[in-house]
Amino acid sequence: MYKTILLPVDLNEEGFSHVAAKHACALAKMSGATIHLLNVLPTSQLPMVSAHFPASVLQEIRKSAYASLQDFAKNHIDDSIATQVHMAEGKPSKEIIKAANKYNADLIVMPSHKRAKLELAVIGSVAARVVSSASMSVMVVKPQ
Repeated sequence: MYKTILLPVDLNEEGFSHVAAKHACALAKMSGATIHLLNVLPTSQLPMVSAHFPASVLQEIRKSAYASLQDFAKNHIDDSIATQVHMAEGKPSKEIIKAANKYNADLIVMPSHKRAKLELAVIGSVAARVVSSASMSVMVVKPQ
């Protein structure tokens, strides 16, 4: 069924990504797929951040996010599932698509956030952008 599942994780939205992880794990167990966890940091896309923080601070942010992603994997991905952890920097929807292609994902399982309709109209939805841009199947999991 699936060989490679990409699971984008938003470490800032506590409680949403773990719901998507449950679905990804169930699918991975049924099909023997590998799960690739991905967190996207927007730091390199924000010139204001780069201009006001020294490189050492940005490096600490990266290390902290990677450690948090590893903790997420330990807490939400079954030990019997092959798992790889990846970090990227940039626009989330673009980096998710780029990672899906790089790791030959045949499925992206990602959380959707409860957002107001007005907010979606103004800033757009990462999930909607991924669904419209991906060449592979995308499962968008709603929070429960």
